[in-house]
Amino acid sequence: MTAAISDTLLHWYDQHARVMPWRVAPQDRARGVRPDPYRVWLSEVMLQQTTVAAVQAYFHRFTNRWPRVVDLAAAQDREVMGEWAGLGYYARARNLLKCARVVVDTHEGQFPATRAGLLGLPGVGPYTASAIAAIAFDEAATVVDGNVERVMARLFQVEVPLPTAKPALTALAETLTPSRRAGDYAQAVMDLGATVCTPRAPACGICPINAACHARAAGVQALLPSKLPKPTKPTRHGTVWLGHRKDGALLLERRPDRGLLGGMLGLPGDGWDGAGGPAPARADWQMLGKVRHTFTHFHLILQVMVARVDGPTFRGDWVPRHGFRPADLPTVMRKAWDIAREARDA
Repeated sequence: MTAAISDTLLHWYDQHARVMPWRVAPQDRARGVRPDPYRVWLSEVMLQQTTVAAVQAYFHRFTNRWPRVVDLAAAQDREVMGEWAGLGYYARARNLLKCARVVVDTHEGQFPATRAGLLGLPGVGPYTASAIAAIAFDEAATVVDGNVERVMARLFQVEVPLPTAKPALTALAETLTPSRRAGDYAQAVMDLGATVCTPRAPACGICPINAACHARAAGVQALLPSKLPKPTKPTRHGTVWLGHRKDGALLLERRPDRGLLGGMLGLPGDGWDGAGGPAPARADWQMLGKVRHTFTHFHLILQVMVARVDGPTFRGDWVPRHGFRPADLPTVMRKAWDIAREARDA
């Protein structure tokens, strides 16, 4: 039964695989074209907590600028953090650099070819290791993301809510993982969840494995997987200061490597995240407005202060206006910058 499901999914994937810039199509795979582990790894890191649509432009920019892992390992931290700006979860970008450098320095520029070996790399957890091992090296590793969890919950009618059900869903997914074409199979299940077995209104009529689906037979497919209620996110308040000089230079600071938005360029802030402090200089600070942003665990409301600074500063560095790219800022800081720019242009 499990082999029949796996074979059916692989046959479906051969006809309906999504086209992605990091993916080797099943027809090319059958002709012997092997996925580039670097591109698989990079895409998997980028896709964590992010959609395929949001990632594609970043992936193209990264691979055009740093086409090999050795190129990324040699890049300057600030350049990589700047290219990452807007993708969120900035610890991923820091781990990206650490991992690239370990691959180059310790593994002679070659990614380990097994899940066990991949788990030894910085920032590579169980899911990412399984995905790289399966997709890049065809190891029979079980890959379980949100799409796979949804397919398994419906296929086997698992009514235990997430995240409690995660171990059980992983075990069920493992029973279906074939020993051959493991990479194509992993991508087949993810594609099925993304395009057919969708969170709302699953298209059961065109699902290749609908005859085996227990939830469909019971008429509860749209109700699964169930989830425990999410805790209410608290709201934090803070301030950021945008100082500028007569010559147009901007007062910015590089945030500490550890912590929220670590290593990113930003406006000096007041400690809403445990970093920062008071205003970066004595000046006639004027409030321009407020920005709102939501992080994983809390909502944030920042008031944006701006002033011309003619005297000494207590923190931050002056960045020439021509050397500053708003795109280098993380999203919440770019929102603050946009308010300041709009006020200046008004």
